[in-house]
Amino acid sequence: MTHATVLRLQGITKRFGTLVANDAISLDLKAGEVLALLGENGAGKSTLMSILFGHYVADEGSIEAFGAPLPPGNPKAALAAGVGMVHQHFTLADNLSVLDNVMMGTEPLWRPVSRRAAALARLLEVAQRFGLPVQPDAKIGSLSVGERQRVEILKALYRGARILILDEPTAVLTPQESEALFATLAQMVAQGLSVIFISHKLGEVLRVSHRVAVLRGGKLVAEARTADTTQAQLALWMVGHAVEAPQRRPAKTVGDAVCVLDHVSTASAKGGGQDRLREVSLTLRAGEITAIAGVSGNGQVALAELLCGTRRAVSGTAQLMGRALPPSPARLVQRGVARIPEDRHAVGVVGDLPVWENAVSERLRSPVFSRWSVFVRRAAARLHARRIEKAFDVRGAGLMAPARSLSGGNMQKLILGRALLAPEQAEETKGSDNKKYPNRAPRLIVAHQPTWGLDIGAVAYVQQQLIAARDAGAAVLVISDDLDEVLTLGDRVAVMHGGHLGEARPVAAWTREAIGLAMAGATTKGAP
Repeated sequence: MTHATVLRLQGITKRFGTLVANDAISLDLKAGEVLALLGENGAGKSTLMSILFGHYVADEGSIEAFGAPLPPGNPKAALAAGVGMVHQHFTLADNLSVLDNVMMGTEPLWRPVSRRAAALARLLEVAQRFGLPVQPDAKIGSLSVGERQRVEILKALYRGARILILDEPTAVLTPQESEALFATLAQMVAQGLSVIFISHKLGEVLRVSHRVAVLRGGKLVAEARTADTTQAQLALWMVGHAVEAPQRRPAKTVGDAVCVLDHVSTASAKGGGQDRLREVSLTLRAGEITAIAGVSGNGQVALAELLCGTRRAVSGTAQLMGRALPPSPARLVQRGVARIPEDRHAVGVVGDLPVWENAVSERLRSPVFSRWSVFVRRAAARLHARRIEKAFDVRGAGLMAPARSLSGGNMQKLILGRALLAPEQAEETKGSDNKKYPNRAPRLIVAHQPTWGLDIGAVAYVQQQLIAARDAGAAVLVISDDLDEVLTLGDRVAVMHGGHLGEARPVAAWTREAIGLAMAGATTKGAP
């Protein structure tokens, strides 16, 4: 590794009103170095990267790239200086070819003829140099997730990036695709490319990085050589206290079937593609966590929506507690189904409503929280919201603050509390509505990407709550792209690919390699 400094951030401070998002942060990046940037949600990582790219202007401080000052608030200047970024959520046009996506935005609008031949030659040269083979004419929509990420990296390198920022690069990759990415990173840094690696997976951080920098509360709290630290030390720096990760332990007592799917198929919400179920059979039992592994986009959304009542089955049978599964979210809540949706911002909460309203939103017609399903019992609703706030350690600006003001981790805790904590009876009420909204813990929990994008402390907390719900007798379905999470939580594990669901087998019967192959489509049914 060479030691020339290619990027220097000096005294970067950024305020949003009274909030200090970045507090006098100074960082260096050297040529041929992988610097891991760690921190909890809200620690200031995204703000710092936005300042680097010119999306924000720092209130104080300066940035130099390759010895030259980087003009503030100028994304074009950052790109011209050789800074590139691969976002966690890809920005590719599915209906265009690899070459078209790579070329997009690189030619002036006034040029009458596109120089495709020269662009193709350069793309192939860059791909060969960095060990990133692609098919330039292939449509993006036909590529695997790993291949799409390869195209995103090539986009940055094609534009001359010498500093590459990777934001959660393995979040949606199979284990085999992650291994290929790590090999590519090693080849790139060997040729002098510098990388800022942002990840919540501490094992990966220790494997691929040379140095680590940790942000907490907007401040740089630690820098160290990777070889001199451990996962436990990194977690301590990130959250300020020791983090006890959930330990793999079997279910205490597995009860009767709570939900049974028998050869269920659904239509795609978009009228086509893989976002559908194809003759899926699955049994979810009380006191057990069933974990579904798979690369995002292979039918997991359809499965979650079916069990939450927002999508109908077009064939097969689906039963909950021996009765037909109704395609109605309200009726499913009444029957004891709790949901933790994939997108907490767009689906999990109503951002402009206060925290207390979000805390009772799915049970608002319960006689505990409303009179005649018309008038809200505000005192009872706010009392329950305070119970959630205390029991699930929801931290923010208070019950009256809009839900969008919560950090990702605290928003997820609010959703967990709403799903898992049964309301206490505010006062004696009579009538059939009491039977519709029984005050009990959920019988079935559908947790879709429950820890996506959360820091290590929030991940541990969410996983511990799901295990506790299982031990209390709930049937829990965890749908996750994170293989570590699947293996930590699942009593039984099944793999979804192309809308098909393989057999749910005991977690001990799987290896990481077998799950990875199944996620890639090598096997979709039966034993691995």
